[in-house]
Amino acid sequence: MDTIEKNGTTYVLVPREAWQKIASGEIVMPELPEADAAGNRPALEFMRVVIARGIIRDRLAKGWSQAELARQSGVRVEIVNRIEKARVTADETTLKRLDKALKAARKKAGQRTPSGANTTR
Repeated sequence: MDTIEKNGTTYVLVPREAWQKIASGEIVMPELPEADAAGNRPALEFMRVVIARGIIRDRLAKGWSQAELARQSGVRVEIVNRIEKARVTADETTLKRLDKALKAARKKAGQRTPSGANTTR
């Protein structure tokens, strides 16, 4: 994933086609859970959505379908789908496999991975 920094803010670059799919509603990002009166959100549901959004963003930046991510990572496509819909809590092994596939694709494309970067932010 490529990023640029402008005026102290870091922006993630994704292909125009991927952004258009998100902006048009063709690709739906899961919604964050509602905050309670004190502004708190349920931690588990919040974490699921943050992970899902990161995986979707990185997958789209590669131009991959869920099926391609599943093939590249060795994770069943049904599991990728449930993770991206924030319906399940993925175990550490599954998240590592998805992250490894996305990072390997970046290296093949000659893209740099910033040190300490995590594709499932």
